[in-house]
Amino acid sequence: MTKSATIFAASQHPLTLALLVLPQASILEVASTLDPMRSANRHLGAEAYRWRVVTPNGQAAPLTCGIELPSSGPLAAAEGADALIVIAGFRQSEVATAPLIRDLSRMASRFAAIGGIDAGAWVLARAGLLRGHKATVHWEDLEDLSAAHPEIDVLPDRYVIDRTRFTAGGAAPAADLMLHLIQSRHGAGLARQVAASFITTPRPAAEPQRSPTAANPRLDPRVASAITRMEANLDSPEPTAAIARALGLSPRRLEQLFRQTLGLTPAAYALTLRLQAARRMITDTRHPLAEVALRCGFTSASSLSRAFRAKFGRAPSALR
Repeated sequence: MTKSATIFAASQHPLTLALLVLPQASILEVASTLDPMRSANRHLGAEAYRWRVVTPNGQAAPLTCGIELPSSGPLAAAEGADALIVIAGFRQSEVATAPLIRDLSRMASRFAAIGGIDAGAWVLARAGLLRGHKATVHWEDLEDLSAAHPEIDVLPDRYVIDRTRFTAGGAAPAADLMLHLIQSRHGAGLARQVAASFITTPRPAAEPQRSPTAANPRLDPRVASAITRMEANLDSPEPTAAIARALGLSPRRLEQLFRQTLGLTPAAYALTLRLQAARRMITDTRHPLAEVALRCGFTSASSLSRAFRAKFGRAPSALR
């Protein structure tokens, strides 16, 4: 394959992918990337997709579940692959060291395409490989990636393909991305066969990563719309009356719907969302507590701490 060719185009030539798996990545994200290719080969009866796993130091990579993933070698062992996919999860700022970032930037032109799964987008951004491109990242990191890298057009999509760069928000979007790759190269029929093998249905690239009805298809659409508003306004929570008015309901009716479907009032549910977001920021970032408080709709660090202790039984500082 020529380095100017897109991997997302009809082709009968075998495609070789190198997966750079960082420590603390998710095994589900690795499987979501590899297994669709394995299944496609099975249905085709030919080795149309080939892959190799590389790691920063060439040793087995410890994953979040405690399993160590064998490696074919360090990043240099990716040489010769058509595309490189970086799969990263927690602690990417630590495990993606400065030397690795330099090597990644230096080697980028040797691949026809480069992608990132979950926090892999952060690694590509740090290497300067997403400058001027559209990209996505796990929904928890959308705001932070956009603030840290204004040169990137960060989208909340499940996956994004922009010229020679592609990114996916997590494990399920990675599977959607790989099914799209298979469809692009070998047709919709094969993609459907692969999806059926995993008893799944591919979802569109531009579909938002988070959807209340995706987690609970039977959820009342009015409750789902209210939750979507709450999630979009964590830093400036709306009163229940304002949410109800926007949905054409009375506050009492909205409260009835929430109690019937979720067992909580709208205000209690919104507070839970804000506290869960705060806990993620406290455990996964180094943002000051005052900043976490403001971004989660609390007037001060002390008000966050009181609500946090009431909900989780310990102070936010204990999580750090």
